[in-house]
Amino acid sequence: MEIRKFINESRQSHGADLNIKSKAIDLRRNMTDAEKDLWKKLKGRRQRGMYFRRQHPYGIYILDFYCFKSGLAIELDGEIHLNRKVYDKERTEYLESSGLKVLRFKNEDITNRIDWVLSVIEMYL
Repeated sequence: MEIRKFINESRQSHGADLNIKSKAIDLRRNMTDAEKDLWKKLKGRRQRGMYFRRQHPYGIYILDFYCFKSGLAIELDGEIHLNRKVYDKERTEYLESSGLKVLRFKNEDITNRIDWVLSVIEMYL
């Protein structure tokens, strides 16, 4: 049973090291308002009974939201992302090359049209 748990955890975190895992814990404690709002809608298996994790370590990255069962990563882009287009593109390519589907939303989407965001997420579950 212990080996199964280790293999499953390794697949879910895609080999993230302890530094990334520690940073993810800090990010969970300091979520943005948009992340908090979306988390209220995702936690507790509220979307088609699917289990989501928040600020989940995955390789060298930390995913804003992650559903292991559906292979879905959800990224929220705030102001900092305006100057990180190349980084975000490379990150998305890496995640998709590992088999994930990546959905990106702007923080304003969460604030102004969360029902639309949830319907897009539903399509991919």
